[in-house]
This record gives sequence, structure tokens and C-alpha cells, in this order.
Amino acid sequence: MQAIIFDMDGTLFQTDRILELALDDTFSLLAEMNVWEKEKPTPIDTYRRIMGVPLPVVWETLLPSHSLKIRVMANELFHDKLIDNIKNDKGALYPGVTDVLEFLKKENLDLYIASNGQTPYLKAIVEQYGLNRWVTEVFSIDQIESLEKTELVGEIIRKYAIEYGAVVGDRLSDINAAKQNGLTAIGCRFDFAQEDELAQADMVINSLEELKKIAFQMVE
Repeated sequence: MQAIIFDMDGTLFQTDRILELALDDTFSLLAEMNVWEKEKPTPIDTYRRIMGVPLPVVWETLLPSHSLKIRVMANELFHDKLIDNIKNDKGALYPGVTDVLEFLKKENLDLYIASNGQTPYLKAIVEQYGLNRWVTEVFSIDQIESLEKTELVGEIIRKYAIEYGAVVGDRLSDINAAKQNGLTAIGCRFDFAQEDELAQADMVINSLEELKKIAFQMVE
């Protein structure tokens, strides 16, 4: 079976459109609770640099001197704000996503999503943009105790008996997940991508439209 497994944030969904809004709101609420200094800026640049790591690592990085209880609370606040922004149509898919997914589906490629995002967040995106028209199943890192994307992709491969295909994503976790599971690693040079990480991919695309040409090679 042939398949393409997509990352969500920074690959299909333009997370950057809602990231700063949600993070600003979260840290404003933390400041109101007196667990964040009001004069300190929201650590948006730090988040951009680490985009793609598991959520516990995100909050350990953004709130290094805070308790686990505060980090869990911050994560819950943040995801509530993200979902609100998605439902209020403040986010967007990358250009050409729906066209490319429809094309790939017609080429008899099975499509999946493997994301470090939490299940309710991913569900909000899928419902807002109707991605289940083309995507067979969405997998969240919540489903894996290790919080390792490599293991998550392995679960997809085992469940659907995938023999060959590709993982499409913007960060090193996606590239490693592909290579360690015997799939092609396709790096996306999008908002959160880093050149040293993309250098480790089997191929790099600058737009999702390029997947159409790659798909012909996969189905030949």
C-alpha cells in the first residue's frame, strides 16, 4: 500500500496565523493570575524555534521555572485559545492544500495526518476545513506514550499495512519519523522550517503543489 503521511502545523495548516494571538492571550491570562510578569514579552520567538517538539517540552521551554501544574494549566489555556481562533476562521490552510489532497486521493494514494498537536485541536482544524474528505485518519501524539513522532508514524504503518510512501513535514521530527520507518522524507520549506533540518530530508518542496509531480513518481 502507498501512502502519504502529513504533519499538520506548518505543513497543511498555517499555524503562524493564530499562534501569536493564542500565545498572547495565554500569557495575558497567566499575568492576571500572577504567575507571569506583566512586563515580560510573550515568548513567541522561542516557540517558533521549537515548533514541532512534544507539548511537554514546549512548556518546559517557555516556563522553565514554573511548576508542572502551571505548565499544564498554560497548555490548556493555550489550546482553548487556538481552537477559538480556528472556529472563528482566523487560521488558514496553506495555498493549494485542498487541491493537492484531492489530486493525491484521485491518484489512489492513502492520506493520513500525524501531528504533535492534541486531539481536540486537530479535530477543530479537520472539521473547519473538511479535511476528512481526503484524509483517512488523523493521528495525534496523544495516542503515543513516548510522545515520539517516529513511533506515531510506525503505528500508522502497522495499522494500515503501509508498504511504501512518504512523510511530508517541516521539522526534523517529521524527517526522522520518515527515515526511521523506511519512508521517503519530504521537507517543507515553510514558516517554521530550518535549513539545517531540511538538509536531512530526501527532498525539499517550496509549495505543496510540487507534491503532484512527486505523486506521479510514487504511483508509476
